[in-house]
Amino acid sequence: MQPDWYPAWRDEAFEQLIAKNARLEKEFRLGHWQRYNYDLTTGRLLFSDQGTVKVVTEIQIAGSTSAKAGNWLWAWSSSNLPGEILGDAKRVRSFGQENDIAELKQAYVTDTTDDLEALGWDLTAAMVRVCEAIGAYRSPSGEGGGLYLILKSASWAS
Repeated sequence: MQPDWYPAWRDEAFEQLIAKNARLEKEFRLGHWQRYNYDLTTGRLLFSDQGTVKVVTEIQIAGSTSAKAGNWLWAWSSSNLPGEILGDAKRVRSFGQENDIAELKQAYVTDTTDDLEALGWDLTAAMVRVCEAIGAYRSPSGEGGGLYLILKSASWAS
């Protein structure tokens, strides 16, 4: 269930995310650092090289994919996550409720196209657009799935 305008809106959100992430890659070399660490209590994602933090980002959690379950789980529906990093996910749920968009207002979204990674990026892109984030990052995942984060800010470590 969704309004007629939503598929084109979501496609635009994905294209915008590609451009935003390309800018972050160019400006901050995101995706090329030796190591990353996220701290869910402070809402930060740190990128480092040889033990030195190089880039600091402020994050919110979008959600996660599970290959075993074959679905996406919105962060707002998880009781295991700190509330401070769920505000934007809750904002997306409200947007989904206001516009009657099932995949934004239900806790789980089933992978119907057999491309769980694409589903994760599509829903994360919707969140980036609704919340006017500067980009997104998916923690490198194994075969089990991935954790999708939106980036609210990025800066070089001082």
